[in-house]
Amino acid sequence: MTLDQARSTPGGRGVVASRVLRNARLPGSDDLVDVRIDDGVITHLGYIDPDSPTTRPGAAIEVIDLGERWLIPGLWDNHVHFTQWAQTSRRLDVSGAASAHHAGAFVAARIAANPTFTPAGETLIGYGFRDALWADVPSRAVLDAAAASALGPIPVVLMSGDLHSCWLNTAALVRYGRSDHPTGLLREDEAFRVAQLLNTVSDAAVDGWVDEAARAAATRGVVGVVDLEMTWNLDAWRRRIASGTTSLRIEFGVYSQHLQRAAEQGLRGGAVVDGTAGLLTVGPFKVITDGSLNTRTAYCLDPYPGLSGADAHGRLNVEPDELLPLLRLAASLGMRSAVHAIGDHANRLALDAFEILGGDDTAAAHPGLRHSIEHAQLLDDADVERFARLGIVASVQPEHALDDREVAERLWAGRTGRAFPLASLLAAGVELAFGSDAPVAPLDPWVSMAAAVGRSRAGDEPWHPEQSVSRQDALAASARGRHRVTVGDIADIAVCEIDPLVASVADLRRMPVAATLLGGRFTHNTL
Repeated sequence: MTLDQARSTPGGRGVVASRVLRNARLPGSDDLVDVRIDDGVITHLGYIDPDSPTTRPGAAIEVIDLGERWLIPGLWDNHVHFTQWAQTSRRLDVSGAASAHHAGAFVAARIAANPTFTPAGETLIGYGFRDALWADVPSRAVLDAAAASALGPIPVVLMSGDLHSCWLNTAALVRYGRSDHPTGLLREDEAFRVAQLLNTVSDAAVDGWVDEAARAAATRGVVGVVDLEMTWNLDAWRRRIASGTTSLRIEFGVYSQHLQRAAEQGLRGGAVVDGTAGLLTVGPFKVITDGSLNTRTAYCLDPYPGLSGADAHGRLNVEPDELLPLLRLAASLGMRSAVHAIGDHANRLALDAFEILGGDDTAAAHPGLRHSIEHAQLLDDADVERFARLGIVASVQPEHALDDREVAERLWAGRTGRAFPLASLLAAGVELAFGSDAPVAPLDPWVSMAAAVGRSRAGDEPWHPEQSVSRQDALAASARGRHRVTVGDIADIAVCEIDPLVASVADLRRMPVAATLLGGRFTHNTL
């Protein structure tokens, strides 16, 4: 984001050319400072004489007293699926299901409570099941029994909490062209295809939900997200911004199936999209090379307990000889690559590809691309230093460690010391970028920071506390490498009620945010 882009950010109610924020504290300090903002950029940090503010002749200026609250750089969520996040609260929550039959009971209760469901009507969509530790297994028969009604079977699709599998009853399998599937539990590409078919709500309705979710994110100090929704996102975000969704900066990802389309449209990585007033930027190329832990498809060096055959080590969605040409094409468009890799073997193969890419002509023609591995959940010790040597960012979701700890102890037994190895990555000199993978975890950077610092929640003992990181490192990983604002920064900032560098883990998780500014304009304000 350049200064010109910041200055072109659309205005809103209460926008003025200049602002002075008085009586602010910077993280880790009790000293009070005043902050001057001109045209969306921080131009002064220090004392400003209240009797003679340094204003440009004729410039409108507003003075706001922060009341000794803490001023921090605005927060980013570096990995979200924004449309799915916006839809999740409107879907049946089955995250509390302790078994397949328990999940079926959630479905039966929803149908009984909602007589508008009919066999020919909308699909009942649920979200959040995690079946890795269930004593029984998801089957179409279980959902068929749960979804029976006097009018006939209601189509049901339940999305897993990790988004890498979905569970359908017979009526839904017929509706979505998979009537021959033996179990109804679809994984990886099969699940992704069904998920895309579920998006039948009108653009107007979805855009309204997205706007609500964006405004909610701003209340948590968020100024931007990297949206990795698995669709062509350019047109959707153009439309949303034109309609007034201006609470966040958006970097939209491009998947393999759309990479050629991006090339044909002349998109360049990091370029601001015309007509979006600086809010929409071409983001990374995203490719999913393996699966997930709960789905037992993360590609690992060691087999999963009790599994044998071709998928005993998980599933590789993209072979190495397919991956490298995609990375090269993306680099030729000036796009950094964001490679999904969860298992230790998938991470090794991704690093291998990046190492080859770094030595060829395509990369040399486009220096400075900061590629990332998304998730990096299980790493072989030998591969940790390769992240640093190759300059690969570890784009990680700390809250996943707390969601997955029980599953990891069973499926990655004896290896959990190198699962979610945040401290090891930092010690090796690797840059961390925090995200949520929303809706897998909440779109709330404070939740991510608390998980990274405390490695626990709800009174649990910390899980591998040796991999905890400092509050300063956690804040930097959520704020594009910074934990303090400086002169010359774009005025994407947040105002907190508690100093994040000394807050307890519990206070970090619930951090009260008094205000958020995007390019110097308020997107959230309770001052």
